[in-house]
Amino acid sequence: MDDDPDLRAIYHASVARLTAQLFGLTGDLAEAQDAVQEAFARALAKPALLRGVLNPEAWLRTVAVNVARSRHRRRALFDRLARSGRLRADTVVPGMSPDHVMLVAALHRLPRAIREAVVLHYLADLPVAEVASTLGCSVEAVKTRLVRGRRALAAELGDREALTDA
Repeated sequence: MDDDPDLRAIYHASVARLTAQLFGLTGDLAEAQDAVQEAFARALAKPALLRGVLNPEAWLRTVAVNVARSRHRRRALFDRLARSGRLRADTVVPGMSPDHVMLVAALHRLPRAIREAVVLHYLADLPVAEVASTLGCSVEAVKTRLVRGRRALAAELGDREALTDA
């Protein structure tokens, strides 16, 4: 929002009001905040779309309500599947080992561009070329980010062997 002072002004003028309205609809403050933030993220992604409407707050409210509805439908479908027994109990809520928690925390300390490359390549198992296409950058940039990410994670997680291999 640093690039768009109009969107920043709309955000400051309406975020609390929109969150309160969505909280009234969802009954869940975190869900309301997420839906409103998603609406602003979509506006940030396509600022011309927001500038083309007469009432930006109404547009944002509509987007936020639609986001909340979609999430509710997905959650309800998942709950029905879980109750039906079609999902194995161990797939419903996977356990998180201490190592997994440490890895996720270390990933979140990486710069966004590096974290995206590492997650897409190593966790989503995408080839380097597909990561580059997804992120809109060159293959060389992805390779550089992966090397930096491996080094940073190795240092963060105390893996001296990986530091010398990278």
